[in-house]
Amino acid sequence: MKIIGIIILMAMFIVFNILSKSEGKLVENFYNSTCPNVESIVRNAVTKKFKQTNITGQATLRLFFHDCFVEGCDASIIISSENGNAEKDASENMSLAGDGFDTVMKAKKAVEAVCPQIVSCADILALATRDVITLVGGPSFNVELGRRDGLVSQASRVKGKLPKANFDLNQLNTMFLHHNLTQTDMIALSGAHTIGVSHCDQFANRLYPSIDPTLDSNYAQKLKATCPKKPDPNTIFQLDIQTSRIFDNLYYQNLVSGKGLLSSDQVLFTNPKSRSTILEFAKNPNEFNNAFVIAMRKLGRVGVKTGNKGEIRRDCSKFNS
Repeated sequence: MKIIGIIILMAMFIVFNILSKSEGKLVENFYNSTCPNVESIVRNAVTKKFKQTNITGQATLRLFFHDCFVEGCDASIIISSENGNAEKDASENMSLAGDGFDTVMKAKKAVEAVCPQIVSCADILALATRDVITLVGGPSFNVELGRRDGLVSQASRVKGKLPKANFDLNQLNTMFLHHNLTQTDMIALSGAHTIGVSHCDQFANRLYPSIDPTLDSNYAQKLKATCPKKPDPNTIFQLDIQTSRIFDNLYYQNLVSGKGLLSSDQVLFTNPKSRSTILEFAKNPNEFNNAFVIAMRKLGRVGVKTGNKGEIRRDCSKFNS
């Protein structure tokens, strides 16, 4: 009787897994039977790319965010178009570094060599993003899988779907809430600005014609030295001036000190409705890391295509013909 009971429980477990996938839910062990080594394959490819190019981390993380906020986490951002009208061609996405795209393409090639047309580009992007976060010193976490690749990628559909550098707290909360992300989630995800850079045109309004009073005066002078009134369009400045290649909580400490680069960063501290969270993350890196993991997992569920929706692309840059 005991053996029969165990067999029944195993059968129920198998049925549950099948139903979970058919109902379109993301699960951590989605490829256990079809491509069991997918995570290590992706991790090896990402690590190799990371060692080659030092902006791989920030580029891949930003790519994931931009992808999820437009059509959902479906790798629509990676589609290339001969006519220049794909999602990646929108003006809001033109600053995305090519290293993020290259990371996913190389990881996809490595996966296809072992598990052809089984793992979606969307899932590979999600895994690669987790891996680069870990490589720059951030927290590791389990990634839910089972996404399929989207069938729509249009530049015209990007407008109004990504936060801007001059957004205030209400605008940020409204946009994130649309994706079931709370204010705490939004503040935690903003912590991704602990790595990476921004172009001068994104914060020039805080320097000219007069300096934003919420800016630390010494910090403002450093910004002006790098970004004069008419800088080279390619001129950049670190989002975190102290540790721009390390994932830590100094981003929040910088906000407390008036050294947030973008006004949409600094407003998180200047607005009393969000200040307490900034102070908590600034003094407690574990609180930030825990909140960031929760927010990343929630972000990874935004607008996903599962079950019979979408496709599994053979080439991440092209729809299947």
